[in-house]
Amino acid sequence: MSYRLKDFGSFHVGGRRVETSDLPKRFLSYTPAAAEMELDPNGVYWIEQAYVQFFIPEHHGDRLPIVFLHGGGLTGASWETTPDSRSGWLNHFLEFGYPCYVVDQPERGRAGFSVLPDTLEGDAISRPLEEAWTRFRFGELDGFATRTPYPGCDFPVDYLDAFGRQFVPRWTTTRGMHLAGFRDVVAHIGNCIVICHSQGGDAAHVVASERNDLVQAVVALEPSAFSPDLSDKQLSGQRYLYVFGDYIDRSPFWVDLQQKAIANAEALKAAGADVTWLDLPAAGLAGTSHMIMMDKSSAQSAQMVRRWLAGG
Repeated sequence: MSYRLKDFGSFHVGGRRVETSDLPKRFLSYTPAAAEMELDPNGVYWIEQAYVQFFIPEHHGDRLPIVFLHGGGLTGASWETTPDSRSGWLNHFLEFGYPCYVVDQPERGRAGFSVLPDTLEGDAISRPLEEAWTRFRFGELDGFATRTPYPGCDFPVDYLDAFGRQFVPRWTTTRGMHLAGFRDVVAHIGNCIVICHSQGGDAAHVVASERNDLVQAVVALEPSAFSPDLSDKQLSGQRYLYVFGDYIDRSPFWVDLQQKAIANAEALKAAGADVTWLDLPAAGLAGTSHMIMMDKSSAQSAQMVRRWLAGG
């Protein structure tokens, strides 16, 4: 990578203030060397905030900042480094000259999650590697134990365990706080481009349709959720790029989602948006998985997105 940073840092944004009372006190030691002390858990807390890390290249000209939004059970680390230690999309787009903002949504990563009573509904779930192997289209389940992927698979399957170390707990009941968190992120950053992946497509599409004054373009890598009703939206001037990988026809789950993405693209067009569809195998990147930003061809797919952003 050959870029210099003008600035970098991080911030938390959004969330809500809660105050607890009537919770029982208890005694504990915070470290092995510390004396036991009384903990009173009653008081003021901030929960449901988003975390954002930013990187500003020295020479970015008039390029809009890119906001990276991760998928389900993952964090902003998805964009930083691939499981086999190649540069991630964060580094590629910094090298292209874009200011970059990497989000950890509420209840993920450094945004943290609340352990206070009655603040998170249901139980946390985690993704086993076997589910990732099939759901992300690396291969069939019977090839998991031997790490035998689909023929030509572009994901670095020899580093599957490194990928699994990125997985974090998630809840299926936190959509509202994800939408609120991303609304606050976009309002804080201002005019921007959003690059989202998988579950991140939900918040990206909703907020982009609400704040088309700020979100100038959306790059959706295999989104698994889409826009609300667009019948009353005027999205003229807003640009969308849908990016899908290989082996879609091997997964009824992804056949269904791709059809829904196509329908959503048509709805966006009807609302005035400029929509482009990028089929990576048809464009010469065969073997691409759901983890497009981690595949061996991730540098090439990043270049394709760069050209689209530049109007090419």
